[in-house]
Amino acid sequence: MFSHRVLRNIVTSTAKRNISRRMATASRIQLRSDQKPEYYRQGITSESTRTASELLQVNHERHHIFFNTSGFHNHIVHQLLSMWALGASPEQLQREYDNNASYQRPLKAPEASILHDLEDPKKFTQYLGQQVRYGDWLQYFRNEIDKTNWQDVLQKYVFAGDERAEQMLLRMFAGLLHPVIHLGFGIEFEQPAIIAEALAQAACHSNSIGDFLLSSERAAKEDNSHKSIVHLLEEIHSDQTSNTPKPIQHYTSQVHVSESEIESKTAEMTNAVTYYTGAAQHPSHAIKFDFVFIHCVNSSIFFPPLLRLPFLTPAHKTRLLEWKIRLDLYFYASPKAPKLRHEDIANYQPKRPSGWEGVERRVLGLSDDGHAVKLVRALAHGERVCRGYEAEGFRIGDGEWLQLGHMVVDSCEARGGDGSYWVRSAGLESAWEGVPVRANL
Repeated sequence: MFSHRVLRNIVTSTAKRNISRRMATASRIQLRSDQKPEYYRQGITSESTRTASELLQVNHERHHIFFNTSGFHNHIVHQLLSMWALGASPEQLQREYDNNASYQRPLKAPEASILHDLEDPKKFTQYLGQQVRYGDWLQYFRNEIDKTNWQDVLQKYVFAGDERAEQMLLRMFAGLLHPVIHLGFGIEFEQPAIIAEALAQAACHSNSIGDFLLSSERAAKEDNSHKSIVHLLEEIHSDQTSNTPKPIQHYTSQVHVSESEIESKTAEMTNAVTYYTGAAQHPSHAIKFDFVFIHCVNSSIFFPPLLRLPFLTPAHKTRLLEWKIRLDLYFYASPKAPKLRHEDIANYQPKRPSGWEGVERRVLGLSDDGHAVKLVRALAHGERVCRGYEAEGFRIGDGEWLQLGHMVVDSCEARGGDGSYWVRSAGLESAWEGVPVRANL
């Protein structure tokens, strides 16, 4: 017969094991139905929570962060978390996981010798940019988070200011913002394992965008201009129609964020990228969104939680936001800045008018790799972030956010002659080949 003390110890031990199984760790993904992400729909079920957690765990354990050697990203985390936050059913989650797991690249086991090398800061930087080492990087960052916590690991490896951290921070903005998007999902949904994935993904990226970010930063120290983002967009478009356009750094060096402006500039950034993404339309063709531009919108939802991290200094926060705005301008300008047609947003007639709930329900019915559901959630969130701001730099008004949500879902459901959801390089005529002509719709 057990004594009361032994029984109590057994019960306590069992409870601790059950709690640990329910907690998110550096190697265990575990969502909670009572979580409150940046934007979510009420009524998320325990069944959907369990299904999403299980599928994300399988992805974490089995799949590489790139699904091919060309560096195309695995979007399963982005898609399932966005769908879960919008109230997807277990069946919808399973459907999209199955669709996108079918072509993923297997995760290779880490090598003990590489893990040992990564502990040396000098050897650490030698392995940066090697996507074949994703499995090693993932295990390394899981180990580091297990030693302390994800906050300390981010401080040490991304925001410490030394050469290693600087290299990691620059790579967070590489790959069309995918590492910082992935990091944002980990922070927003409180998942250390996904933060480990984001760090590993950043470590696998090249530093191809680093020269632009650092050169723009240096140039900004010599430029005291203070212009709205929309003003800079207009200047870029006008300049590109001239015979001698200025280099993009001429404009990105004019981006400045002060400590007192962090919240308002976050809203302005969100509004500006939404404006140019939604308004980059062709007057003769059906509504379509530019594939590069949507990443600037999709990443905007993560800047409020990122900039709220208590260990970030004001200097960290202003730098992160300035880099984001400069990249937004860079992407708008390349390869050719499209004319922005605000009237196409203001005058849009939804095919199936509804509120946000209807738009979100429809986007959960689409089958893609997650870009559409991310875009709808980011737009709904952007409406909240920008509410109450009325200034020169804000082009998208209250009613137009929902308009944009309809435009996204309507255009994706209709697709185009080539079956694609998106166009690429919307400023070029060639981008619109195969997109239906408006008069024929």
